[in-house]
Amino acid sequence: MSHVRIIIGSQSDMAHAEKAKEQLNFFGISNDLFVSSAHRTPERTKELCIKAEDDGVKVIIAMAGMAAHLPGVVASFTTLPVIGVPLSGSPLNGVDSLYAVVQMPTGIPVATVAIDGAKNAAILAAQIIAVSNLDIKVKLMKMREEYYK
Repeated sequence: MSHVRIIIGSQSDMAHAEKAKEQLNFFGISNDLFVSSAHRTPERTKELCIKAEDDGVKVIIAMAGMAAHLPGVVASFTTLPVIGVPLSGSPLNGVDSLYAVVQMPTGIPVATVAIDGAKNAAILAAQIIAVSNLDIKVKLMKMREEYYK
């Protein structure tokens, strides 16, 4: 079974995480959600990443605002695909988050979606899973047909 793990750095990011969960549920992709800060709970964050494959996780979505270290920290602990969602809410309206997530060093890539792009992160996760899951691919194709009617 394909599974997506969503990690947010703060309870205040929950509304964004719910958008991703809703989209994953639409595709029938199981998912879990954890609040774990790269700064306040680094050991917990590391553990969630290291155990992800054993938990059946295929893709991790990490959301963070301001300094936005969470997606990069997550990517440093796993070879699973990591999708970073920069979040607004800072004085720079998320541009600082975007720069922090998109500017990862060679060897630690993080796919990055738009500021507050939780729904697109879930769709990208579905596309990654669809490479080896025909059911998800069909659902993606139907979703696109609906969008472009």
